[in-house]
Amino acid sequence: MTPSSELPVVRLKSDRPPGHPWVWSAQVRKPEGRLPPGSVVDVADAKGRFVGRGFWNGHARIALRLLTADADETIDADWIATRITRAVQLRRDLLQLDRASDAWRVVHSEGDGLSGLVVDRYADILVIEYFAAGMWKFREAIHAALLRHFPGARLYWFAESHVQKQESFDCRSPGPPAPVQVHEHGLAFHAAPGLGHKTGFFADQRENRRRFAELARGRRVLDLCCNSGGFAVHAMAAGAREATGVDMDAGILEIARANAAANDLAVDFQQADIFEWLRQATARGERYDAVILDPAKLTRDRNKVFDALKKYFAMNRLALDVIPPGGLLLTCSCTGLVAEADFLEMLRRVALNAGREIQLLQVAGAGADHPVRADVPEGRYLKAVFCRVE
Repeated sequence: MTPSSELPVVRLKSDRPPGHPWVWSAQVRKPEGRLPPGSVVDVADAKGRFVGRGFWNGHARIALRLLTADADETIDADWIATRITRAVQLRRDLLQLDRASDAWRVVHSEGDGLSGLVVDRYADILVIEYFAAGMWKFREAIHAALLRHFPGARLYWFAESHVQKQESFDCRSPGPPAPVQVHEHGLAFHAAPGLGHKTGFFADQRENRRRFAELARGRRVLDLCCNSGGFAVHAMAAGAREATGVDMDAGILEIARANAAANDLAVDFQQADIFEWLRQATARGERYDAVILDPAKLTRDRNKVFDALKKYFAMNRLALDVIPPGGLLLTCSCTGLVAEADFLEMLRRVALNAGREIQLLQVAGAGADHPVRADVPEGRYLKAVFCRVE
């Protein structure tokens, strides 16, 4: 161990490094004294050798969140500020995201070395989501660091109730900020953090919206599980022949219609269950030669991944029935527990069942403002598969 550290020490059961910043409760020896959730601790292996430093939470399934393997790094407000600066510089200096949009992810949890913290920007609003008691303890430092990079920004923070319960902290959100207009590749969209529907705008699909729009020029577009209509709006702006969006949520469709109107574009948005809608469209002989299927997350439970894949199979199989030969399909999954390989295997079975050939043109994911650490594949939650259907 490092003699200079006076932090509590948590020991692993193994003498091998964990190989992942998350250490599960079954992998550690319970500390002798009680440590409050979110305590900063030193981590040692079974032989007492220093492994790293991070957040401890004896109440959570993820008992340790390793933040650094450097014994000389102190986890404090300055450390947090340095990591946030690094994250902002990646997006502004290297990725130059301000040229494309004023809606992008500022901090992507493990991808930016800040396990348990996600920050999204919507024009002058910063939405801060906490996933860990340790990060919540540093909230004042986090908010101050963000305001240095985004002077005058309105801050809205929250943690989902199941996270607060699992991590044992009480996050009280401020009142939601007034909705704001954001811009992406020259188009305007409505964002309303804290008012339901998440924000009404998902920045992770930014590059996929543009790519789909390029491919959909001159085509008849169908945007299934359309949410606030981002794919349909981009497609019409890029020269699609016509576009229809389908979603069950009447509230989000009002936002979708406002997004189309804000850009002087005509999109037919319809409230319906996509399964019934597709069956009726097939019966009418309707055909759409560019289809996007982007459902919400289907499960958070590892035991229900098989059920999620069955639902993905059903909706993709129905979608093929309205796609003519040579048509395009962009099919997405934001269910992080569904592995990319399993999602592609589902598509193979869909093609086999339909007797259609599916050409995979590109397997994409979230934009580069959602970086993924090589040792945390869970960070690559979004699968976006561009296909040509024969």
